[in-house]
Amino acid sequence: MTVNALGIYEKALPQDLTWKEKFNLVHELGFNFLEFSIDESDERLARLDWTREQRADFRNAMWETNSRINTLMLSGHRRYPLGSADPAIRAKSLEVMQKAIDLAVDLGIKNIQLAGYDVYYEKKTVESREYFVENLRKCVEMAAKKLVTLSIETMDDPFINSLTKIAHYKNMIKSPFLQGYPDLGNISAWPENNVAEDLENNLEDVAAVHLKDTLAVTPTFKGQFKEVPFGEGCVDFEGCLRMLARLDYSGSYTVEMWTGTMADPVGEIKKAKRFFDDLFAKVGIAQEAIAD
Repeated sequence: MTVNALGIYEKALPQDLTWKEKFNLVHELGFNFLEFSIDESDERLARLDWTREQRADFRNAMWETNSRINTLMLSGHRRYPLGSADPAIRAKSLEVMQKAIDLAVDLGIKNIQLAGYDVYYEKKTVESREYFVENLRKCVEMAAKKLVTLSIETMDDPFINSLTKIAHYKNMIKSPFLQGYPDLGNISAWPENNVAEDLENNLEDVAAVHLKDTLAVTPTFKGQFKEVPFGEGCVDFEGCLRMLARLDYSGSYTVEMWTGTMADPVGEIKKAKRFFDDLFAKVGIAQEAIAD
């Protein structure tokens, strides 16, 4: 039996709580950690410029509640992509990364999830891919200096939608500080992926795992990559988790939800927690004990 930490994404929680209230709620709901978000909104990008006092207040709330954050989820690069045709945007993308690394160090976060897009809103080209590779190398160098791991997430985008593709970039940029962050929903939604082989062949690259359900891409449907109720999508969670347990995967899992603005986010989280508690028991995964 493997023992794994289970976390919850920040955007799943009610959004009107203080940090101390959020951390306490994470424990009350039966999770080991919170996954912190720096998305493309002005509000969350502003966290990159928190003052020393704001960072200290956040750390104190975390320490007082005996909490931790395993991953900083950096989706802000959708707005400022590493592969942009605009040199000013590329420069901003590197600035965002450096600030994220410095914030992670100050908050005690060891892993930054990097969105696997060359560009998001722009047209994809061979050049956008080249800029992505060039700037990814710079980002890894920045992170290595501070001993922070960058983990590329498998995405809702064909640019990087499998661990096999992440392994290709790791082969070009050889560093222990560049890893993969598979999203079980995203890799399952793409029909070209053999999910079992993708996980088995690349387990050594996996820093953490996202638990999310999706609806598969078909010739007539672009797929649905968010807000699919657990158990109603295309992900074979029991099969994936049973395999990860067999492979002795000991990293963390994060339940990825966006229920924070719903009428009853706590009720939705409890429902998801029961879903994964049952699966963990069936496949032989024990959850790490919750900190007091």
